[in-house]
Amino acid sequence: MLRLGSREFGAHEPVIMAIVNRTPDSFYDQGATFQDEPALARVEQAVAEGAAIIDIGGVKAGPGEEVTAQEEARRTVGFVAEVRRRFPDVVISVDTWRADVGAAVCEAGADLLNDAWGGVDPGLAEVAARYKVGLVCTHAGGSRPRTRPHRVTYDDVMADILRVTVGLAERALALGVPRESILIDPGHDFGKNTRHSLEATRRLGEMVETGWPVLVSLSNKDFVGETLDRPVKERVVGTLATTAVSAWLGAQVYRVHEVAETRQVLDMVATIAGHRPPAVARRGLA
Repeated sequence: MLRLGSREFGAHEPVIMAIVNRTPDSFYDQGATFQDEPALARVEQAVAEGAAIIDIGGVKAGPGEEVTAQEEARRTVGFVAEVRRRFPDVVISVDTWRADVGAAVCEAGADLLNDAWGGVDPGLAEVAARYKVGLVCTHAGGSRPRTRPHRVTYDDVMADILRVTVGLAERALALGVPRESILIDPGHDFGKNTRHSLEATRRLGEMVETGWPVLVSLSNKDFVGETLDRPVKERVVGTLATTAVSAWLGAQVYRVHEVAETRQVLDMVATIAGHRPPAVARRGLA
């Protein structure tokens, strides 16, 4: 059982986490949801299309202008409070690596801290424990926030992913983060080249076998672009293919831009796997 905020999700229930960037320079939408009203409209649309989690980020992952903790909080804290007011049942996640920002968004109503940089601030897990919220434990290959990988090597990339993510999850549990609210994430593209991310996808079942719920953040990433030689705006098909493979291998939570399309892929895979009945069944029965 995965429990986040007021929501519970069964072992075979795929969960969509919709991305809402509160940044003026995000790599995919170029700041389309930087202002409050477009961002709130995005939340409403995502929930209507089947997202159970809204992931709010105040700093883009890649290099760019410095964003202080104060500015990150300004972009996210008030917005979290407004989403909480308008959508009381949605799970609110905040993508941050900073403990002080994490505490501020938890005070505003966040249910989950999405630590995409692999515990670079150990205090973030302590914040999750203090507020009894969920935590995403990610493998970033030891990278510093907002840096790109350069000639990264691993003897065995999945072994390193397992060592780091399970270690972070066990530390979070020991600190007091609820067991049912901890997820692990292989960290596609973070501290990895394209071949590393492809291998992490191929061997995703090894993460699932740990018993920790697995989150994947695949949406329009560079490993998809390099695999197919497609620019950012032409990576949806590759993303959905990778989503289907990840679902078949047992990942549970999917951080995405395209909610409706992802919902169909996940429903189709779940039905093929026998975890979900067809929405209708008329063929051959009339």
